[in-house]
Amino acid sequence: MSRFDRYMLSQLMVLFGFFALVLVSIYWINQAVRLFDRLIGDGQSAFVFLEFTALTLPNVIRLVLPMAVFAGSVYVTNRLSNESELVVMQATGFSPWRLARPVVYYGLIIGVLMSVLTHMLVPISLDQMKQRENEISRNITARLLTEGTFLHPADGITFYIREITQDGALNDVFLSDRRDPERALSYTANQAFLIQDQGVVKLVMVDGLAQSYMASDKRLFTTTFDDFAYDISALLGSPKSGRRDTKHRPTWELIGQIDKVAEETRKSRAFVVEQLHFRVNQAFLCLAAALIGFSTLLLGQFSRFGVWRQIVGALVLLVIVKLVEGLATDAVRANAEMWPLVYAPSVVGLAMSAVMLQIAARPRGRRRRAQPTGAEVSG
Repeated sequence: MSRFDRYMLSQLMVLFGFFALVLVSIYWINQAVRLFDRLIGDGQSAFVFLEFTALTLPNVIRLVLPMAVFAGSVYVTNRLSNESELVVMQATGFSPWRLARPVVYYGLIIGVLMSVLTHMLVPISLDQMKQRENEISRNITARLLTEGTFLHPADGITFYIREITQDGALNDVFLSDRRDPERALSYTANQAFLIQDQGVVKLVMVDGLAQSYMASDKRLFTTTFDDFAYDISALLGSPKSGRRDTKHRPTWELIGQIDKVAEETRKSRAFVVEQLHFRVNQAFLCLAAALIGFSTLLLGQFSRFGVWRQIVGALVLLVIVKLVEGLATDAVRANAEMWPLVYAPSVVGLAMSAVMLQIAARPRGRRRRAQPTGAEVSG
């Protein structure tokens, strides 16, 4: 690797790190706010919130890598062009194809990082997060035992506890069940206990009042009780199936076991095939994004108005690549035999970059064709 390649590659990596940090922060904060509302609102601790936000980080990084690699390529190319460094290198004999070599190194390095994420880190983190969600959904203490807060563990259910004592007793309990529109039930008790009886979770209320309101005839029935057991297993939800989704499985579990994974996840074989090749293609998309950003700006001439037209053109090309990706995804999910189409977005992106580099390699020829000949001038 020549000195110029190392210099340009270092510039690309530094700017990539900056844009990746900014974009990851924006996406991560957005997801963290939603997680905070969902977890803290359900009575989870701050440690659980931090654990979940950490588990979402690999997937967030995967989402922003193509955008960060494109932004870094555009910024560095624009800066080197404005400072005439690219002009100097072209004057020494460097063709656009030669100038693109450090950009190729840059795209391949980010592609390796993307491969580590898509094939290993993202599936493992999503799988771990799913397991923790299942554990929390079965955690009665986290779901119901919260003092001084009206909880809604299910639609039409309201639950309130004024105080929880050291020995686990629940003081001043209120439970409202309005799931049946024709009959509203309300229970209040001075004290209650949560017990498990052969896998069934029951709320045993002591010294309380039960009220039943019939909407049809608008009558209210009240009953006092010394003790009353209420089955709340349905409120907590049944334990979720341990079936692992395709996106929760590392790539090595998909290779050679497509039919088995499709049966276990209850997905079509075409869907599993598309997911496998989609992960592989993400690395090539990073390379295509880097080259699109570089080659598009290389076409621009110096202008005091900047290179905003070239930047807009590069963004349009990225949109085209994403449109091709969407069409290819739908086609492969409909027919597994069309799996090569998964790589169409990368092929289209690399082909467009090659065309622009070829055009940039012959700017003098274009200018000569645009100039009039001597006979035309004299005439």
